Amino acid sequence: MATTNSAASFVAVLPELWAIVGKHCGVVGAFRLMLVCRAARQGVKEWLRTLPRLMVCGGSGLSLGWTVHYLGEVWQLDLAELQWERMPDLTCRRAHHACCAVRGGVVVLGGKISEYEDDDYCNDISASVEMLQRKSFDNEGNTFKLLPDLSCDLMNGPIAVAIDESESDQGQVLLIGGNDIEQTPPLAVVHKVDLASGSCTVQPPFYSSLGHVVDVQAAARLTDGRIVCLSSACSDMDDSEAVEYSLTQVLEPPLCGPQLTQVQEASWQWRTLPALSLFRHCPGMCVLSDGRVAVIGGNDGNGFVYASSEALSLDAGEERWDPLPAMHEARCGFACAEIGGCVIVAGGNSSTIAEVYEQGLGRWYRLPCSLPFDGQICGMGSALM
Repeated sequence: MATTNSAASFVAVLPELWAIVGKHCGVVGAFRLMLVCRAARQGVKEWLRTLPRLMVCGGSGLSLGWTVHYLGEVWQLDLAELQWERMPDLTCRRAHHACCAVRGGVVVLGGKISEYEDDDYCNDISASVEMLQRKSFDNEGNTFKLLPDLSCDLMNGPIAVAIDESESDQGQVLLIGGNDIEQTPPLAVVHKVDLASGSCTVQPPFYSSLGHVVDVQAAARLTDGRIVCLSSACSDMDDSEAVEYSLTQVLEPPLCGPQLTQVQEASWQWRTLPALSLFRHCPGMCVLSDGRVAVIGGNDGNGFVYASSEALSLDAGEERWDPLPAMHEARCGFACAEIGGCVIVAGGNSSTIAEVYEQGLGRWYRLPCSLPFDGQICGMGSALM
């Protein structure tokens, strides 16, 4: 009888053991474990449900006749079930906006908006800000809530990065780059935004040592608080023969290491890093589990879309870019995030297919859960919740 009870107890805790094994195997390895047995499937799904979810919101798409339309839909990826779940819609349809996670929720800032069903009105650049708190996710009827508008210039295409803070009631983000109207050059500016008030405080701007026009393309925050920013630079925006090139910089204090958190933000400055091997517009960017910064896909500025990727190592004394395996689908303007030792990408202006990169084995796999859109979508916002 004792032996039987021991065996029953062992079986009862099997899902918990499988959850631990799944955690050590990463997301893709966990998918494989689901095929072992029912207990493995149950345990792995329990672990997958504890991971943050990739959320995508808004974006611009093409309908019949190549008419551009903006979206207000919000979706999140359930990794346990490998399906996209509908979330509350944005307060208005928008694209080319900034989006990031703040205090477990998600905030959306600026971009181009449309408050009308008529596509001809999709041209207004917005200073509006809206937020969905994590506590609202499972409560039916909750929606994105409007926060105070940005006090700085209206911005189309900025990048948002959450920062550590304790003073604000709603949180703070860095808002990097963008442009105020479509016809003007990009703004080489960085603002710290207090979400509770909309107040924008100017921070050290990113720059080109040659004095060229700089346009931010992507940014990511390292675990030590530093921010890596990928930009494109051009000698003359009005010159058809001007050559564009990639510019990578890191925002950091003058002293790195243990003193990092003790240095005042006002002393942080941008420092130039080695350049990418390819000029990339609108790539995906995230920090890998080993601390490297991955830049994925993008386009060459003339319509050719990349499937290739690169990773930046920031080891002391040696900063370099190394190639990563190429995705199955070439894409730009897509959602991208690192989750559980893997990188997940979805959408873009040439694909609605989702893929996952297994960092341990260096392989890309297609996921059986394409974005629920009828056609290409780009300029979307994305964040982990």
